[in-house]
Amino acid sequence: MIEDHSTRRGPDWRRKAVADHVLSAGSVSAAELAEQFGVSLMTIHRDLDELERQGIVRKYRGGVTAQPSGVFESNVAYRMKSMRHAKDAIAERAAALVEPGMAVMLDDSTTALALARRLVGITPLTVVTNFLEAMNLLARERDIRLMALGGDYDPLHDSFLGVSCVDAIESFRVDLCFVSTSAVSAGFAYHQEQHIVSVKRAMLAAASRNILLLDHTKLGRVALHRVAPLETFERVVVDDGADAEALRELDEHKVAYEVAATS
Repeated sequence: MIEDHSTRRGPDWRRKAVADHVLSAGSVSAAELAEQFGVSLMTIHRDLDELERQGIVRKYRGGVTAQPSGVFESNVAYRMKSMRHAKDAIAERAAALVEPGMAVMLDDSTTALALARRLVGITPLTVVTNFLEAMNLLARERDIRLMALGGDYDPLHDSFLGVSCVDAIESFRVDLCFVSTSAVSAGFAYHQEQHIVSVKRAMLAAASRNILLLDHTKLGRVALHRVAPLETFERVVVDDGADAEALRELDEHKVAYEVAATS
């Protein structure tokens, strides 16, 4: 219990601490949070209501989660922490597809961000992205021409979205586009949020070649909106946590894929 700190520092500090705890744990009950922070269950529920309003967590009966569902996407802070080794392995494999002189587009996925970290040594390069974290990462790289996609800033994804972002994307033609989606099943890639789908579709249409980056937890799942058929992608790069059944489904839909080793 951390009652003294929670009381002394006030509700803003406590809500940040609650958010950090949920993002780290993935899911937790409201009763556990009330005990840990030394406040009433009613107070914790008020905190969780505010954090849910901000898009940081999602409440369910008796608890709260930062994990995604078929309808809700996770906050970027949670996605930055999850499946790190798999994303690094996927990014390492995907980086081999990039050659100096190319124009590359990256979506606002944390897997694409892992790829962005590996582009520094593959220059000169033009990188187009709507992900603020990737912009900050690449902004000071002298041999990378960074082209930032504007639009409406969305703190849940730490990226720029909306009609103006789609309009900006449509003015480009790039060599390679790297995107990730929340789910893949029955020959389609899916995502929970319609405004994300429109941006990803525009990105795919703006590229000569498209690569889908997926950690294995996204295989065999569905989300609310179809993004694109898997035939839209030249190949899928997935980590070696994917089981035989999930890979067999890709084979059945004649999807070219590469498996990235995590060790």
